[in-house]
Amino acid sequence: MGVGISNWALARAVARAGQEHGVPVLGVVSGTGLPILLASRLRQKDQQTAQAIATFPVPAIAEELLRTYYGTVKQPPKPQVLMAGNAAMVRRMNILAMASNYVEVRLAQQGHTQPIGINYLEKIQLTHLPEIYGAMLAGVDYILMGAGIPNQVPEVIRSLAGHQSASYLIDVAGDTQRYKLSFDPAAYIPAAQQQPLTKPRFLAIVSSHVLAQALATKVTGVDGFVVEGPAAGGHNAPPRGKELTETGEPKYGPKDQPDLAKIAGYGKPFWLAGGFASPQRLAEAKALGAAGIQAGSVFALCEDSGLRPDLRRAMRQRVCDGTLGVTASPTASPTGFPFQVAALDGTLSEPETYAARKRVCREGYLVQPVRVGEDIVFRCPAEPVDAYLKKGGKVEDTAERRCICVGLCATAGHAGASEAPIVTIGKDVSAVWQLLAQNHGAYTAEDVIVHLFGLHATRRDMRAPALDAAPPA
Repeated sequence: MGVGISNWALARAVARAGQEHGVPVLGVVSGTGLPILLASRLRQKDQQTAQAIATFPVPAIAEELLRTYYGTVKQPPKPQVLMAGNAAMVRRMNILAMASNYVEVRLAQQGHTQPIGINYLEKIQLTHLPEIYGAMLAGVDYILMGAGIPNQVPEVIRSLAGHQSASYLIDVAGDTQRYKLSFDPAAYIPAAQQQPLTKPRFLAIVSSHVLAQALATKVTGVDGFVVEGPAAGGHNAPPRGKELTETGEPKYGPKDQPDLAKIAGYGKPFWLAGGFASPQRLAEAKALGAAGIQAGSVFALCEDSGLRPDLRRAMRQRVCDGTLGVTASPTASPTGFPFQVAALDGTLSEPETYAARKRVCREGYLVQPVRVGEDIVFRCPAEPVDAYLKKGGKVEDTAERRCICVGLCATAGHAGASEAPIVTIGKDVSAVWQLLAQNHGAYTAEDVIVHLFGLHATRRDMRAPALDAAPPA
């Protein structure tokens, strides 16, 4: 659900609702871009964030971050993903990655005893090690990862659970050799301050039974799968073919459908994602052998999510009007993965809004390491075209590329007023429409849980005025 949408508040609300109603749920925070969010929240004097960071296992690190971002420093350093071999930058980014993941999980855990998970994109490889370690320091229960082949994660978890040095092989375009990033917890947390860590369970997000089979049979430590279809919001796995539909979207066929019977035969639990947010589809998933479902889009538009309130209202109205358009763009994301984009005024879905934005790579989360001659450089198809070409890129790869890093931060209200947002959501919003109709135009995470499990709500809190609602076509 992008950056900061499935935030600690939403994950906590989901977990608390599950506990209150006695149903099995897992609140999951998005692990993407958390250093940006941590710095932004501290600059905004968010007291909950400051209180959580004060509990970080190393007081000196907590004090450093509070002094830099919560204090009086006029121009604190940007939480930018490392794009140069500067040791001070590496340390600063590692500290931000550790602390931000620790804080997000820590806050999500408050007020209940339910498990909490965190979701990462394998494609964003440069910060995996400190991110995972920070989440584990907070006692995260589940780690989920997709958007790539997450076969290295179980070994990383095993190493970090013992506070041992861990490594991650990085893909470098144009090079047959992979490069190793290493992270040593002892460089940040002295042995005397290291407490025993519980090893979280690992769920791999896959779209095919072929990948699930490889992970189940060749990798030790994969505890289950989330099987995600192309209707889910955010990034989707590309289809096998390159053919596009009449509307310019990637065309999926029978060969792109995972064989659920085979996945069930691997002996590991799995959950289905992408258009399953209804009691009927939950029952269907279980009948197919799934342990349950993953729901995202229906939670993204609830009161507890991190979506900017004005965007939430606009999206809800579009759902009620039946005018919400969602396109799986093959070009919007710099990653090359199809990306679901909601058509909304004033966002990067509009050609004129996209054209008006100055191309700049400010955050660097989706940069790709590339070998150019004897050097390794970092480039992104959404950066300035001239800069991309100087790094050996092709001009055709830059066409229509959106800066997803900044756009998604803007969607959660953490990119400044001058940046336009980009909103992602799944194609099936029928559950959103039903909940809006049932709850007078606004609903909470608890309402979603009640809806999915066919329960009766225990209370009705504030409700916005009813929207004019018509069933979606």
